[in-house]
Amino acid sequence: MWQDSATSLVIEEGRVCGVKTAMGVSFKCKSVVLTAGTFLNGLMHIGRVQIGGGRVSEPASHGISEQLRDLGFKVDRMKTGTPVRIDGRTIDFAKSIRQDGEDDYHKFSYLPSVCRTLKQRPCWIVYTNEEVHDVLREGLPESPLYNGQIKSIGPRYCPSIETKIVTFADKNQHQLFLEPEGETTEEYYLNGFSSSLPLMTQVEAMQKIPALANAQIYRPGYAIEYDFFDPTQLRHSLETKLVAGLFFAGQVNGTTGYEEAAGQGLIAGINAHQSAENKEPFVLGRDEAYIGVLIDDLVTKGVDEPYRMFTSRAEYRILLRQDDADMRLTPRGYSLGLASEERYQLMLSKRSQRDELIAFTKEFSVKAQRINPWLEAQGLQPLKQSVKLHDLILRPQLTIMMLCEAIQPLKQFVDGLEEQRREEIVEAAEILIKYQGYIDREKMIADKISRLEHIRLRGRINYEEVKTISTEARQKLSKIDPETVAQASRIPGISPSDINILLLLLGR
Repeated sequence: MWQDSATSLVIEEGRVCGVKTAMGVSFKCKSVVLTAGTFLNGLMHIGRVQIGGGRVSEPASHGISEQLRDLGFKVDRMKTGTPVRIDGRTIDFAKSIRQDGEDDYHKFSYLPSVCRTLKQRPCWIVYTNEEVHDVLREGLPESPLYNGQIKSIGPRYCPSIETKIVTFADKNQHQLFLEPEGETTEEYYLNGFSSSLPLMTQVEAMQKIPALANAQIYRPGYAIEYDFFDPTQLRHSLETKLVAGLFFAGQVNGTTGYEEAAGQGLIAGINAHQSAENKEPFVLGRDEAYIGVLIDDLVTKGVDEPYRMFTSRAEYRILLRQDDADMRLTPRGYSLGLASEERYQLMLSKRSQRDELIAFTKEFSVKAQRINPWLEAQGLQPLKQSVKLHDLILRPQLTIMMLCEAIQPLKQFVDGLEEQRREEIVEAAEILIKYQGYIDREKMIADKISRLEHIRLRGRINYEEVKTISTEARQKLSKIDPETVAQASRIPGISPSDINILLLLLGR
């Protein structure tokens, strides 16, 4: 629908109420989620060639950005890129390094009924060389990034190959990954070789890599410029501040990456429903999920380059572990009606088995004379006295599964766990045993900060009248209009003294 250049939003009295297409067809609704990706006024660059479009062979969308700009939205331009796609039948894999994926019990679902059905395919590592770099350097005058053709902001963390050879001029090679695009396709994605250089320059440079000397391509890499909206114009629900019922998600918010887009789409979709049903917004905290970190960063700090969600951006990384994502988020999903009763009960069962295993390790005593021969056979320090099994698991060299070899009651207990989720349950228990101190300390810090999350701020203070805080603080607080004192504290340029003044004004 968004590819239709005449599509427009129907907005009445500050609230979205539908979508109108070029054919005159109108869709009435209470909420709209705009997930236009790179299509808004999209412009692709391959050397000096410019092609309008959201991606290859798909037209750009015109009109939405202009309509929203007229309503007062701040619109800007962003750039991203994609690499050449190669015919795998023309790759010499004997001259590359095979990289197999993981093949253990981990998967994307915590449901025991879900199992892998797709064939596992390997990736392959190749490297650029000085010959590759020479070809790329010769082509730089034709690069839109360096001849002034592209003026929008681009990603720092996934730079084009031409940016790499300029930024890291001292490097004589760069690692690339050949990634299959699907289970059965012959199409390969050359990760690390994103480029907007002319087609023949890309091909010539690529073919200087031994494994790709005879490679044929399906399509070249290209850069694409597109419109995005300053994400500080959004609430944490991803609803826009200017138009009620209108939600933004994905690259239109200044992010890049599939996971980032999917996470935003999930939250925007949930809140579009909540809004249509006049229910409270659904918001994930920074200590609940990486999605919460992502969205809070966007709406609080904005972006000056395409945003990627790195774990280093989260202050509560120990609380946001993968092993207990189901424990943290299934109750939230269940309360919304998104997680079924079956899924909820499976989570409770897993948690119960995990906790029972931990309790067993705290109660079971390990005799030194019985375990020491096994420890010494492993090259480990023997016990001087009997200890609880829990204390033995704290040793970094030991795991629960290893100790099952030497402690029969432990093996019997583990064997009694639900077979399909046994390794998953054991891993969850072991992480809690080994890292409980760190987890508790981080939770205590998060709980202290969460007190500020519950002090509402929006609409309670006219910042321009507060002369006891800095001019920068007044301007940023007025622009962001934070929901809570905690969000205000995360705005760049807001000092602890500014926060103390806000708390005093709130009677705290």
